[in-house]
Amino acid sequence: MKVTIGLTGGIASGKSTVSSMLRELEFPIIDADVIAREVVEVGEEAYHSIVDAFGDEIIRQDGSIDRAKLGAIVFNSEEMRKTLNSIVHPAVRKRMIELKETYLSENNAVVLDIPLLFESQLTYMVDKTLLVYVDPDTQLQRLMNRNQLSKEEALARIHSQLPLADKINRSDEVINNNGTIKETKEQLLQVLTKWELV
Repeated sequence: MKVTIGLTGGIASGKSTVSSMLRELEFPIIDADVIAREVVEVGEEAYHSIVDAFGDEIIRQDGSIDRAKLGAIVFNSEEMRKTLNSIVHPAVRKRMIELKETYLSENNAVVLDIPLLFESQLTYMVDKTLLVYVDPDTQLQRLMNRNQLSKEEALARIHSQLPLADKINRSDEVINNNGTIKETKEQLLQVLTKWELV
């Protein structure tokens, strides 16, 4: 049986760590964040749509999209953010589905690494959901340390996502990432064994 795993978590929950472990175990990984960058590269369909919608002032001298300028526009306008998402999200989903089909033709399983799996209602793209969980205090400390943020800045980012606790009930399996890397890997192997993938 071919299995598509949806890997998700929250900001600073350790999802990238688990993703790296899966890569070491030779699972193909399709990273939504990487694809979101690829689909807006010069010459891509989404690139042209974004320039049409937002104008030439968001283009750098080399022709690429100035993410900071675009970010400033959409950060301050709900309508503009929806416009951008309506261009980027379908392009990302299309690319992910194409890659998924390619990988599944050669592998028993593929991992879709989607930070906002539940928020974006993309669970229909996967067979199993795997959540990387940390408690709120750990998440806050890790984010402040990792990104050199103040407590207020870190909380603002955390609160822009569904609380991790809310994601537990929606997930098929949960990895508790409050402990050591070794403990996290042991939990991952238990899940993969249960799903008959190792």
